[in-house]
Amino acid sequence: MQEDIKIPKERIAVLIGEKGSTKRKIQTKTKTKINVSSEEGDVQIQGEDSLKVIKTKDIVKAIGRGFNPEVALKLMNEEFVLDLINIHDFSGKSKKAEERLKARVIGTDGKAKRMLEKMTNTEIQVYGKTVAIIGKQEDVYLARRGTEIILNGAPHNNAYHWIQKQLDLQENL
Repeated sequence: MQEDIKIPKERIAVLIGEKGSTKRKIQTKTKTKINVSSEEGDVQIQGEDSLKVIKTKDIVKAIGRGFNPEVALKLMNEEFVLDLINIHDFSGKSKKAEERLKARVIGTDGKAKRMLEKMTNTEIQVYGKTVAIIGKQEDVYLARRGTEIILNGAPHNNAYHWIQKQLDLQENL
């Protein structure tokens, strides 16, 4: 099986790693073959096991969306998922609105992003036109909804209170 994916050119070095170490590590753990076109950002993933090829594609996509390779490799665990939120869905075509929304998700000195990560036990990256989230399925759902609340313009506290309410409900089940 083969999958192709395109990642930003500036993230290729991170995918390859020093002297190819990151790429080799991913290939070894996933039992796949990764070919990278440095000029274009095209990545080709090949393997016998289609599930491993798809998992590898998610790992490569996560690195392309700004995650550290060690965090991206958490996706090898079947409990972990990658979710992407397109900021353009909230900002429209306005570059100014996109920048403002990215800043809202990150918060002053990264406080909002850290708070979302801490409350939901997830890893979040704001890169390009996306917010990427890695974590366990139910945690990613909470982080996604909290992020969407912020992207929709509500005060940060509304998002935090909504997440806390969901956590309290889960605890009482």
